[in-house]
Amino acid sequence: MNKNFYGVCAALLASTSMIAQNVEGDSTKVRQLDEVVVSDSKFELKRENSGKTVIKITAEELERYQGKNITEIINNQSGIEISGSRSPEGSVFGVYARGGRGRQVLIIIDGVRVLDPSSFSEVYDLRLLSAASVESIEIIKGAASTLYGTNAATAVINITTKKASAKPISLNVQSSVGTNQTQDDQNYNVSRSSNSAQISGTLNKFNYSGSFSNRFAEGISSIITPNNEDDPFSNISTDLRLGYAFTDKLNVSVYGNQTKVNTHFDESFGLVDAPYQFLSKQERVGLSATYDYGKGSLQANAAYSSYDSENKTAFPTTFEGNNYVVDVYHKYNFNDKFYSIVGLNYLADETDFSAKQKFEITDPYANVVYVSDFGLNINAGGRLNNHTEYGTNFVYNVNPSFTYKMDGSYVKFMTSYATSYITPSLTQLFGNFGANPDLEPEDNRTIEGGLEFANEGDFRVSGLYFNRKEENFVFYDFVTSSYKNALNTIEAQGVEVELSWNATDKLNFDANYTFTERKGDNAIRIPKHKVNANLGYAFSDRAFASLNYSLTGSRTDTDFGTFPSVDMPLDSFSLVDLYLSHECIENRLKVFLNVNNIFNEEYTEVLGFTTKGRNVMVGFNLNL
Repeated sequence: MNKNFYGVCAALLASTSMIAQNVEGDSTKVRQLDEVVVSDSKFELKRENSGKTVIKITAEELERYQGKNITEIINNQSGIEISGSRSPEGSVFGVYARGGRGRQVLIIIDGVRVLDPSSFSEVYDLRLLSAASVESIEIIKGAASTLYGTNAATAVINITTKKASAKPISLNVQSSVGTNQTQDDQNYNVSRSSNSAQISGTLNKFNYSGSFSNRFAEGISSIITPNNEDDPFSNISTDLRLGYAFTDKLNVSVYGNQTKVNTHFDESFGLVDAPYQFLSKQERVGLSATYDYGKGSLQANAAYSSYDSENKTAFPTTFEGNNYVVDVYHKYNFNDKFYSIVGLNYLADETDFSAKQKFEITDPYANVVYVSDFGLNINAGGRLNNHTEYGTNFVYNVNPSFTYKMDGSYVKFMTSYATSYITPSLTQLFGNFGANPDLEPEDNRTIEGGLEFANEGDFRVSGLYFNRKEENFVFYDFVTSSYKNALNTIEAQGVEVELSWNATDKLNFDANYTFTERKGDNAIRIPKHKVNANLGYAFSDRAFASLNYSLTGSRTDTDFGTFPSVDMPLDSFSLVDLYLSHECIENRLKVFLNVNNIFNEEYTEVLGFTTKGRNVMVGFNLNL
């Protein structure tokens, strides 16, 4: 065995010995089930008054995922499957929610829609986002175009980045190193790293935050090959945010981000080694302003993003795109029972084909929330979508729920009917191959209903059925060599069950199960059954351990290396991960160890592409 293996073993033994210590300090925090949720209404409402089973990943939970990237974290949630999250770091990820496709999931960062208009499907590349910069994540599943506009058809992933410290100056440093190896090549070489540093503070009315992060991985081929040649990946990200409180009511902040990704990949057609490379640079600047006058507030979010990408392949291509977003809305709380939002959302996407092409969307929208004294809650609204190419489109949602309160617990009955839309991409409207400027938007309709029971923040269980229909979805017609709106309907249905139990002050258990069935097409890479379970235990106030189990059920994938392509079945697989942490210095220094796929299971995630075996990451989180 090589020296790297002994080093990993030594780190594991050191972490285990630290966990055995019983040191006084802050207690390990666990998720509270009476949490406040925001995303489904844009108001801070108690979970019992929300008509959705919103998933919230808190800052405390994100700390326990240190060493994992964003896709690995989100993939553990119910109703979500991120294809590529278990593959080499540079893999292209497809976010599938409730049997949908990547374009049907909207990514929001600090209140602003993000996506790459130059990409074929206009999706946001989650490889661009550093987990170290994230404060919290909220996920709403189902149609949510009323509040969030285009692409919010199957889920909205609302990401909030870290804000400035309340102290005059504060420094946070995170660093981790580990292995990056396949199931059949357990060499234990240190070939993966993640580092970040954030300095922030508040000086009277002024606050600031600046951060730098990088990720690097090597040692794995993107496709399965006999020689396992290396396809490295790197990500470098820089963030800056400045804020000023002009008065007690008016706060304004400006921010900027630059992220660069460099990943090597192979030829997917025929699955052969190739010296291909993908280079991408994202730059984003934005402004956020809030005027709060007690019962109401006026919020404005605006951002400009540019994307510059290059594919170095046998047929090299470059992509450039720009995205403009402005969202202005007024919130008003009449009497702690009736809440309203009226807003105007503007966005513009542009990119270059043979000439510069652009479309604009201007959407007025309104939403109301009613919270009664006797348990009835209603969330309802509508949006008038105005597009420069296809005209107007109206979407709406009606989300009633009823909460029956008992001593220290409640039962909530939920139901929802909502519509959403997905605008055709610039490639589909104006691209160089098969463009069709007469395309209509894709329409989605979602019905859902379920129950939730929660008890004193110690126990929560929920079960929900959903049924979703897709119409007018855009496809490429090989007969006419052009994009068209489909005449048939795709239907997806399923069940989501979630359980969270704080058994004691030290022991907590979380689990979820998702059943998904999609009809109308081949539904590749969408598992019919999926299970996630996590058992966490606090050995002391500073030492914590958790064991995570995930089951991904059987599904199909397409062999694109043949003509015509052939659908192939993929077997189900189970993975077990271990996480250990210890706070060495109270509120200052925490060390951790993360072991993924501890039983070194062999499995296939995407047909012909490499997956990870057992891998180990060790690292620390330092606050000064």
